[in-house]
Amino acid sequence: MSNRNRLRRQKGIIAGVCGGLGEFYGIAPFWFRLLFIILALPGGLPGIGPYLILWLVIPRR
Repeated sequence: MSNRNRLRRQKGIIAGVCGGLGEFYGIAPFWFRLLFIILALPGGLPGIGPYLILWLVIPRR
């Protein structure tokens, strides 16, 4: 499997999760950042929880 098809964290603003997701799905990382921010607004856990889990699960580049 080539590196293009693997989900990897990138060097990014915080942990590189949004950049890695953006590269994997071919979408701008901005949309993932916006999604996590919107999910964090109601109380934090719906946006911050999945972000932290992805940070631990997705390997570094």
